[in-house]
Amino acid sequence: MNNIPKIAMGAWAWGNDGTFGDNYTLESLKAVYETAVEKGLNLWDTAVVYGMGTSEKILGELSKETVRDNLIFSTKFTPQIEDKTPDAMQNMLNGSKERLHTDTIDIYWIHNPMDVEKYTPMIIPLAQSGQIRQIGVSNHNLAEILRANEILGKAGLKISAVQNHYSILNRSSEESGILDYCKKNDIVFYSYMVLEQGALSGNYNTKNPFPENSDRGRAYNPIMPDIEKLTQVMKSIGIKHNINTAQVAIAWSIAKGTVPIVGVTKVHHVEDAAQASNVILTEEEIRELETTADSLELSTIRYWEKKME
Repeated sequence: MNNIPKIAMGAWAWGNDGTFGDNYTLESLKAVYETAVEKGLNLWDTAVVYGMGTSEKILGELSKETVRDNLIFSTKFTPQIEDKTPDAMQNMLNGSKERLHTDTIDIYWIHNPMDVEKYTPMIIPLAQSGQIRQIGVSNHNLAEILRANEILGKAGLKISAVQNHYSILNRSSEESGILDYCKKNDIVFYSYMVLEQGALSGNYNTKNPFPENSDRGRAYNPIMPDIEKLTQVMKSIGIKHNINTAQVAIAWSIAKGTVPIVGVTKVHHVEDAAQASNVILTEEEIRELETTADSLELSTIRYWEKKME
């Protein structure tokens, strides 16, 4: 699959699951979608589990008038919600195709490594039948990626994409060798939570924390004083490039050779992402960001994932 944009548009929050504090509707997201299309940001990342089909349905409705060949759809099989039948993955894929109004999914992901031996073989007939163009794995560590690729290799297939939590504050996919493995094996690495769900956006700090009883509040508010030390450095670097703090995080992830998945719920999210994709940070700036982050010794590994070791 050619012409992958530097940035993927993330539709996680479109599922209205409460994680992000707002309810998003087709009407409120229409301008967001249209702005992305105008700017050539045509790779959309979603999943059945994002609002149990809500995110896919909204994306499917908004994209109906767009020429299908101009879109790249990325969605996921989540083992925890499978229907316990031999055709579980096929059945979940069928639902995704229906909601997205397409016969083919460009990147289909096994959402987590709940059982590599069980679920990796299930994706083989989906690829062989042409229903999916690329195979991706998400939240897998290096050993699990290697094993999945071994299973796929016996069928003449391979992993084309890896998607893990990767940010200035969480570089475990780099430290564990996953990024190097991807580069050496022609695998695109997609980084999610580049902004740490807004904690690295510059919009939140000790004086303006996340809502206390929110999921994000519980995760980030206790470490906000340390996060502020990093966002101050990000802000100063951003001033040099005439970009904001969030855009520095996006530019950093691109500089690291990854495709960041940027959650977009407002038009300016798309515009900021597009501008950030044209910014080139210096090696010194990248080193300053990472040295600052390392000195904080923070862990932003969330409850659904693990450290990549």
